[in-house]
Amino acid sequence: MKNKVVIVTGASSGIGLACAREFAGKGARVVLAARSFGTIASVAEVLNNSGLAAMAVKTDVSKEDDCKKLVESAVECFGGVDVLINNAGISMRALFEDTSPDILKKLMDVNFWGTVYCTKFALPSLLERKGSVVGVSSVAGYMGLPARTGYSASKFAMHGFLESLRVENLKKDLHVLIAAPGFTTSNVRKSALTVDGSQQGESPRAEKKMMSPEKVALYLRRAVEKRKSTLVLTFEGKFTIMMKKFAPRLLEKIVYNHMAKESDSPFR
Repeated sequence: MKNKVVIVTGASSGIGLACAREFAGKGARVVLAARSFGTIASVAEVLNNSGLAAMAVKTDVSKEDDCKKLVESAVECFGGVDVLINNAGISMRALFEDTSPDILKKLMDVNFWGTVYCTKFALPSLLERKGSVVGVSSVAGYMGLPARTGYSASKFAMHGFLESLRVENLKKDLHVLIAAPGFTTSNVRKSALTVDGSQQGESPRAEKKMMSPEKVALYLRRAVEKRKSTLVLTFEGKFTIMMKKFAPRLLEKIVYNHMAKESDSPFR
């Protein structure tokens, strides 16, 4: 990673923030992107004061122009892009029958179109440098999760896009990694959208029992260095993917019962 240029979206907290620190710590020049500019600017300042190289770019990945500006800023400051980590994302927790399509559109705009926009503008530099495109996805991209219709749809779409991109550029040495960290301690569940589009505020899960963002970032960085095509970290994730192949109907019942046990579950 020495002197590689790494863009990380959703870098203000959680996995994105941990990735920025992890890659910078290995000598990469990191570009932090998020809507919360004050937060990422402070992180970049700390990294720079530590002798590392970082810059912050205010970015709403649902806006095409913001994504273009992000990549242009990275190229102008550091000369190109070697790794693009599409991490920005939002979740939801509401039954489809109760949810406005606007909520699903918002998830698609951030989770799917944000990945498409950033990848589109970074692609010329990534191809030139034989770089890496990373999609931070979820088990929800392998198995449709109840009360997460928009989230699962956006992750399935991300998977299809990135897999197609990988095959298209098979002869050009573009590395494409789809990473499914599993449940990780982060703000993604606290900021998950409810029926009316507001954030749920409290996580329905025991956050202390989950993998830390720092550990996810470590595994992700190693996967980039080894140019892996997929990364599924938790037993829960690996079990889900295996069951989806061999016992899909049983998996549906297991997933339903598991999600229905969450505190304040939307299932009636």
